[in-house]
Amino acid sequence: MKEPSTAREVHVYQSGVLSPKEDLVAGEEPLQITLDGCPIAIVMRTPGADLELVTGFLVTEGIISQLSELSRIDLESKPNHALVFTSLSHDPSQHQRQLYSASSCGICGKASIESVHRQIPLIETELKLSPEVILKAPDTLRAAQKTFTQTGGLHAAGFFSPEGQLRLLHEDVGRHNAIDKVIGDAIRQSIPLREGFLQVSGRVSFEVTQKALVAQIPVITAISAPSSLAIEFAEASFQTLIGFMKKDRMNVYTHPSRLLSH
Repeated sequence: MKEPSTAREVHVYQSGVLSPKEDLVAGEEPLQITLDGCPIAIVMRTPGADLELVTGFLVTEGIISQLSELSRIDLESKPNHALVFTSLSHDPSQHQRQLYSASSCGICGKASIESVHRQIPLIETELKLSPEVILKAPDTLRAAQKTFTQTGGLHAAGFFSPEGQLRLLHEDVGRHNAIDKVIGDAIRQSIPLREGFLQVSGRVSFEVTQKALVAQIPVITAISAPSSLAIEFAEASFQTLIGFMKKDRMNVYTHPSRLLSH
């Protein structure tokens, strides 16, 4: 199994002196996903948790709706290849992407908000969260990021219980890959994603809210800012979207009623 980080020689310039040293950098390699014999996508990802990544990808792309539709995922036959076999009767070529999914890309050119909402149910939940619990999540997430600590070059996504327990954590060079890994991991462990919140290490784009809706995650929290389209999508999807989290403050962009008030 390939490691999520790799050692490289770098030259550090400091105080007029250029000196060599060994540094750990985040890994990034292509993973070709083949569905029932048909190549459908190439994702650029950080090696590790490929099983969870592919499972989450298949769900958030709408290819499968439940784990029982997967017969198996073969990650051993060819390096950097995921051979997916399903019980579905379909034309796998209809899922082909005519592009590379770059680590910063995600759904790249997928359909509009309206088309997503035609396929995916809106969020319905009675979940209520304590603001104090939410505000502790960034520090908890950061403390658990082992590869980021080594490399300084990875995004992270974590799924938290309503009580603030970090139940799942994954890192990747691609923000959307980290989210797919969390979703895939949750599905494989039968962890109900409706009963908690997703914390991400950076900003929130449309792709983040779209993947969370497919997984029926009701609350998304982020250290940085959401985009205007992410806010619009979260509002229409009945998702609570939170950003710009600091030690004692945060911006709640949509559906603040899920936060408990004193």
